[in-house]
Amino acid sequence: MRWDNLSSATHGGPGDPPEAAPAAPPLPLALPGAVTRTFDTPGFAGMTFYEVRARSIINRVPGASRVPFEWTVNPYRGCSHACVYCLAGETEILLADGHTRPLAELRVGDEIYGTVAQGNHRRYVRTAVLAHWSTVKPAYRITLEDGTTLTASADHRFLTPRGWKHVTAAPPGEPPRPYLTITDSLLGIGRSGPTTGDPERCGAGQATAAPLDGTILSSRTALRVRRIEPQGRELRLYDITTGTGDFIANGVVSHNCFARNTHTYLDLDPGRDFDTRVIVKVNAGELLRRELAAPRWGGGHIAMGTNVDCYQRAEGRYRLMPQILAALRDFANPFSILTKGTLIVRDLPLLRQAAEVTQVGLSLSVGFVDERMWRAVEPGTPSPRRRLDVVRTLRDAGFAVGVLMAPILPGLTDTDDSIEETVAAIAAAGAVSVTPLPLHLRPGARQWYAAWLAREFPGLVPRYRELYGAGSYLPQAYQREVTARVRIAARRYGLHRPAPGETRQVPPDAAPAPAVEQLSLL
Repeated sequence: MRWDNLSSATHGGPGDPPEAAPAAPPLPLALPGAVTRTFDTPGFAGMTFYEVRARSIINRVPGASRVPFEWTVNPYRGCSHACVYCLAGETEILLADGHTRPLAELRVGDEIYGTVAQGNHRRYVRTAVLAHWSTVKPAYRITLEDGTTLTASADHRFLTPRGWKHVTAAPPGEPPRPYLTITDSLLGIGRSGPTTGDPERCGAGQATAAPLDGTILSSRTALRVRRIEPQGRELRLYDITTGTGDFIANGVVSHNCFARNTHTYLDLDPGRDFDTRVIVKVNAGELLRRELAAPRWGGGHIAMGTNVDCYQRAEGRYRLMPQILAALRDFANPFSILTKGTLIVRDLPLLRQAAEVTQVGLSLSVGFVDERMWRAVEPGTPSPRRRLDVVRTLRDAGFAVGVLMAPILPGLTDTDDSIEETVAAIAAAGAVSVTPLPLHLRPGARQWYAAWLAREFPGLVPRYRELYGAGSYLPQAYQREVTARVRIAARRYGLHRPAPGETRQVPPDAAPAPAVEQLSLL
């Protein structure tokens, strides 16, 4: 759909979500008159929702696309799955001219220092600020051996000789993640700048002792962590997106939020805005009902969740999917849903009703079951184990559920052991089929993934350059080889490729679906 076909939502209507508080951050230029809301719950801290009334909701997939469907419905643009990495506004950021500037005062376009991996080393290079934002989060203070302090959110990551580490351990109930302790050291130049024999410290706004361009990041300048203390309150914290994916904060190398291009045509930045400024098509259900009733609509299959997850956390607030499912049921229009979200279980009664009159395909996306890899690549989404629990629930309700084994990451999750472990878990969850899909990297996602790979697995960068040198998709030979190995494993565990329509119908003798409470969002 075109974004000039949007109008503002009406205030105070019967469909307004509960506990919504009007807010007034600047509106994107492409969304004039949209109703702007924030929510006073921890799970949506720092997020803004733009409620719009779309003028069309069934979208035709471009003919050049390789996807096996023609029509989609997307009630949301942007996604609330992602994490937040932030620092205090007074944190001094190293500029490309050697001076420093407080993080809160940086602006898009400022030239600063970051790092890039080259072979076995990481070097300092100049980069630019691509996006800048703030939010309010619980704060922690990290004190280093030279007296340097950093105030950051629990999710923030700093570079250590053993890789990137979060400020704190994962919250209770979440998979473990690498985190700082007093045995760790942070890499960087320190507050005094690069080694030149000049003992003077580099104070705020002062220039470092020598240019950093091309200098190798050395563990000799690492600073030991002395204390990590919760501040006991929420503070306004800031972050940026840079061209290298990191920056120098109070003399140490700091991770930044990743960037994607999907929001740029809305006059929103491609990184933080995608995760925290979500467009909500509040009239999606009524609009879909009208378009399904139009004489020109031919009743084609509609795919959902293929672009933005329709069961992201925001759906728990806005409840757009029940209206959409009811419309598809009433018009007996075939559809499928692909999701990483557990909230789909809430709508089991509607899904069963729809399956009685039309074909309904349900699939969960589970690319791998390594939870450390999940935390690194898909932060903010339900864990693979929780998604497989949803497969079990849908199976017990009578659905034949497929699993899209995506993405399979070259060099990371395409090993025989990873494929075997993932296929075994999918089979144990009761899925009827598994469809492998190796990673494809469209513009935006490609830049984010390349930056992440260079930071986390620099040794794989040359291989990826070779594999993706021709575009967004992997070579056909690689895809065939990985697909063959997944299918061999699938046969061992009794899985098979679905026949057309096989996963889209509830068996007529299936037991009634159990009553399901809405899942917690927090």
